[in-house]
Amino acid sequence: MRDLAIDLGTANTLVWSDGKGIVYSEPTVIALNTKTQAVLAVGNEAWQMIGRTPGYIVATRPLRRGAIDDFDITQRMIRMLFAKVGAGRFFRSNVVVAVPSAITQVERRAVEEAAEKAGARAAYLVEEPVAAAIGAGLPINEPAGNMVVDIGGGTSEIAVISLGGVVVCKAIRTGGFDIDAAISNYVRKEYTLAIGERTAEAIKIAIGSAYPMHQELRAEIRGRDLAAGLPRTMAISSEEIRVAIDEPVTAIVDAVKDALSQTPPELGQDIMSRGIFLTGGGALLQGLDRRLSQETDIPVHVTENALETVVQGAGKCLESLREMQELFLPKIKRKRIWSA
Repeated sequence: MRDLAIDLGTANTLVWSDGKGIVYSEPTVIALNTKTQAVLAVGNEAWQMIGRTPGYIVATRPLRRGAIDDFDITQRMIRMLFAKVGAGRFFRSNVVVAVPSAITQVERRAVEEAAEKAGARAAYLVEEPVAAAIGAGLPINEPAGNMVVDIGGGTSEIAVISLGGVVVCKAIRTGGFDIDAAISNYVRKEYTLAIGERTAEAIKIAIGSAYPMHQELRAEIRGRDLAAGLPRTMAISSEEIRVAIDEPVTAIVDAVKDALSQTPPELGQDIMSRGIFLTGGGALLQGLDRRLSQETDIPVHVTENALETVVQGAGKCLESLREMQELFLPKIKRKRIWSA
C-alpha cells in the first residue's frame, strides 16, 4: 500500500496518495446510528444528512475549531478513510497529517494515536501553514520571508517562514464556520428566519464578499419563519451579507496585521515585495484578497487550487520524508505503565 498524506480539516478532509495524487476530497462529517453506534456514512454522503435525519441518526463533525472533539469517532472516520482510498486491514504505511499550528500536546497525541490505531505504521505531523507554503511552491528554505495565511473551517493561521522554520505564527479559532454562523445569526435577527448551516454556507458561496463588488448581487433564502413556524422565502443582498460577516472577517484581517507587526524588519521587506499568499477554503471568499491588500498595503495572492494547497504540501513532505524531518512536529512521548 502506498503512503498517504492527510489534510484533516474541520470542514473538509483531503487525502493524497503517493504516486496517485489527491484520491479523496470530501466534508469532514460522519453519520452514526446512536442506537447501535454503527457508522452509516462518511464524507459527502454524511454531509447530505445534516439537518435531515431522524433523532437516532446523528450527522456530526468530529473536529471542532481545528481540534479533535471526539477521539473515538475521529479514529473510526480515519479508519473508514483508509478503506475508501484502498488501504485495507493490513495497511501499515507512513502517514503525514497536516494539523493546526495552535494544536496542543494532548491534541497532537490524539491525532497520532487516531492514525496509528486506525492502521498506520507511523504518523508524522506537519503544521498546516508550513504544508501550505510547501504546496504553494514557496522557497521556504531560503533566507527570505514568506507569509502564508491559511483560512480553514474552524481556524485561521498566519505564518512567516524563513530558512525552513516558522519565525512568526499567529492562529485564531475563527474560520469559515464562523462566517456561516454570522450569516445565520443576521438572518434570524433581521428577518426572524431560521436557516441551517448548509443554507448559510450556500449563501456565503453565492453572494458573500469581504469587499464591495463591481456588481452587487441578490439571492433567495428559504427557511422557517420564527413567528409563524412555517416555511418562508425571502431575498437578501450581497451588501447585507458583507455587513453580516464583517466581525469574523475583521478578526482574520486583524490577525494578519498582528503577525506583520511581529515580523522582523528584514523579513517584512521580503513580504512587501513577494506578497502574502492566501490559501484554504476561506481564501475563496470573494474580495478577501482585496480587503487584506487594502488594509496591509501589501499584494495578496490566492494560491492556485486553494483548497488543495495544504494536502499537496503534506504530500511533498511524504515524498521527501527524510529531508523533511526537521519540519515535522516532535513526537509526543507517551507514558509507560509498569506492572508489578
